[in-house]
Amino acid sequence: MASYSEKQANDKGEKHHELVCVTGAGGFIGSWVVKALLLHGYRVRGTARDPADHKNAHLLTLEGAQERLALCRADLLDRDNLCSVFSGCHGVFHVASPISETDPELMVVAVEGTRNVINAAADAGVRRVVFTSSYGAVHMDPNRSPDTVVDETCWSDYDFCKETGNMYCCSKIMAEITAKEEAANRGLDLAVVVPSMTIGPALQQKLNLGIAFINRYLTGAKKTCPNAVAGYTDVRDVARAHVVVYERPDARGRYLCMGAVLHRAHFLQLLRDLFPQYPITDKYVHNQFPPAYVRACIACSLPPKVICNDERLMVYVHVWQA
Repeated sequence: MASYSEKQANDKGEKHHELVCVTGAGGFIGSWVVKALLLHGYRVRGTARDPADHKNAHLLTLEGAQERLALCRADLLDRDNLCSVFSGCHGVFHVASPISETDPELMVVAVEGTRNVINAAADAGVRRVVFTSSYGAVHMDPNRSPDTVVDETCWSDYDFCKETGNMYCCSKIMAEITAKEEAANRGLDLAVVVPSMTIGPALQQKLNLGIAFINRYLTGAKKTCPNAVAGYTDVRDVARAHVVVYERPDARGRYLCMGAVLHRAHFLQLLRDLFPQYPITDKYVHNQFPPAYVRACIACSLPPKVICNDERLMVYVHVWQA
C-alpha cells in the first residue's frame, strides 16, 4: 500500500486554496511535492527553465492541475525574475537543485540560486520557505565514530567531500548553510527537509538520480558495491514531509526524512529475488569511512514506514523498465 495515499490526502487535507510556489516542479521530488500540495487544496505555481518543454507535461495531468496549477519560467540566478514569480505566494518550496558529481560550476548555481530564492521570497512577502536538502549534507564524515548516532545536528565534512570529488554533497552542504544564513538575516521562517536516497515511482519521464542508482546495478554497470549501510526513503513520504513541515508553524530547522536503513547486500538481494535475470553484483569493497548508526526520523513525527519492501521495489523497477 502506498504510504502517501491520494484518498487520505483528499479525506484529511484541508482545502487551503492559498498560493505556494515550487521550484524545480518537473523533477522527481518536485513533481511529487506539487502533487501533494494539489491534493491538499493549494494553488500551486511551479517553476521550470522551460514550462512548455514536454518533460513537464506530466504535471498538467495531475489531479487539480487544470484548476490550481500554473507553470512559469524561472531562472535561479535572476533575483528579479524570482521576485516576480513569488509575488502573491504565501510559501515557497525550494526543491530545484543542479545535480553533478564532477562539475564545480553547478555548485555556484546551487548556492547562489538558493541565496536568490531566499532573498526574493523575503522581498515578495513570502512568510515561509521549505528547503530540500540531502542526506549527503549529513553523513559524509570519515572522522565520525562508528558509535555516533547520526541526527539533524550532524554535518558532512566539506573538505572530505571536496577531496573525494563529491561535488554534489559539497553543493548541498553550502546551499543549506546559505539558506539558513539568508533566512535568519531576512527574518524568514525556514524548515529544511533532509531526505536520504529517494526512491519510488517516477511521475516524470526523465531518468533521475535514484532511478539511475538502481539502473547501474540492474545492467551490471556496477561491478562492486560498498560494504556499508544506506538510508532509503520513498518519494511519496518525502513529498508528505514537505507539506507537513510547511503546515506546522512550530517546525524549524532540519528534519531527516528516512524510511529504512539497509545494508547494501540486503538491498541488492531484494533486487535479485525480484529480478533474477539481471546481472546484479555480489562483490563488495570496503567503504571509505567508518559506518555509523542512523537515527531514522520522519519529519514532525510522521509514522515510520519500511519503504524497501518487495511491493515498492517492484513498482520502482517496473517504472525503470517501462
